Amino acid sequence: MSTRSEYHVVPADGRWAVEKGSTVTGTYDTKDQAIEQGRKAAKGALPSQLVVHKADGQIETEYTYRDDPYPPQG
Repeated sequence: MSTRSEYHVVPADGRWAVEKGSTVTGTYDTKDQAIEQGRKAAKGALPSQLVVHKADGQIETEYTYRDDPYPPQG
């Protein structure tokens, strides 16, 4: 079973960043731009998940692309 890639859209010094693990893959002026780029990255690394955070850092919503490997079958 393959593991799921996880991307996060997070606030970053008045801008918005897309992160994969501890690596920032890009920073954007608006949250919408970051979400759009995060979706592209997540859809290019299936199976994956995009976690969108609010300005205060709390999770706002999550998107899972392709079959979620969790929980495992059986």
